[in-house]
Amino acid sequence: MTTAATMQPTTPAFGTAPTSRALTIAPSAMLPGSLGNIDSYIQAVNRIPLLSAEDERSLATRFREHEDLEAARQLVLSHLRLVVSIARNYLGYGLPHADLIQEGNIGLMKAVKRFDPTQGVRLVSYAMHWIKAEIHEYVLKNWRMVKVATTKAQRKLFFNLRSQKTSLQAFTPEEIDQVARDLNVKREEVMEMETRMTGGDIALEGQTDDGETAFAPIAYLADSHQEPTAVIAARERDHLHGDGLQTALAKLDARSRRIIEARWLSVNDDGSGAATLHELADEFGVSAERIRQIEAAAMKKMKGALQAYAQSHA
Repeated sequence: MTTAATMQPTTPAFGTAPTSRALTIAPSAMLPGSLGNIDSYIQAVNRIPLLSAEDERSLATRFREHEDLEAARQLVLSHLRLVVSIARNYLGYGLPHADLIQEGNIGLMKAVKRFDPTQGVRLVSYAMHWIKAEIHEYVLKNWRMVKVATTKAQRKLFFNLRSQKTSLQAFTPEEIDQVARDLNVKREEVMEMETRMTGGDIALEGQTDDGETAFAPIAYLADSHQEPTAVIAARERDHLHGDGLQTALAKLDARSRRIIEARWLSVNDDGSGAATLHELADEFGVSAERIRQIEAAAMKKMKGALQAYAQSHA
């Protein structure tokens, strides 16, 4: 996004729907002169004459029916002052005026592209919605590092709360109730949004300056691996996997133990190393189905032994 110091804002070239946030400027087709700052830009757009209703309808028809880019350019240029006026209302969010205007210009171009002159309304009325929508999106994305509003209802509440604020102080309970009634929302939603708006962004990992010790939020996060209950549970689990497994294996006969070890305890991390039913069938001189039956019976017996071991050591 450009800043006021480098901004030479006019309008991007038409041809495709404006999807990029960057404005591609064609100086020969735009405002006269080189605009070095935002004040020069505002003065320049205010000097562009407004269109009459007939001229506007004629230009819009030419663009809609014949894709006349020159007609679209004139429509955009004549409404740039509208973008400046709307963008000025959002200066309280602490974002650069130039960036707000750039975003509004994108909304204006979208409006011109979709404008239907046969509906009997002026472009200014239609474009206001698109300009505000584009500026709203920019404000929500850049006002804070963490988004304060994600749903449609939260976005509406965010911008309405900003206009309801009369001071830097937090809302009183009476003011919260009044805002909730005015906006037809729950008071809990008003309180949550106000908390989001008044809270600042804090780095999870703090920075230490001049050798002094600083405690960031990350220092107060609990390490779940070091909680006493988690440590005890992990030890019990390891004990069960070790001594309990050996106790359960000792309950099996030699053939069943050999099958379980070959099928389940000789497996590598990548899943290789386990003996197949047919390999064990050849080893013991029985069918693969018989090996499967012995394995199932052994697993059932081990399960009962492990449960008994766990209960005895609870």
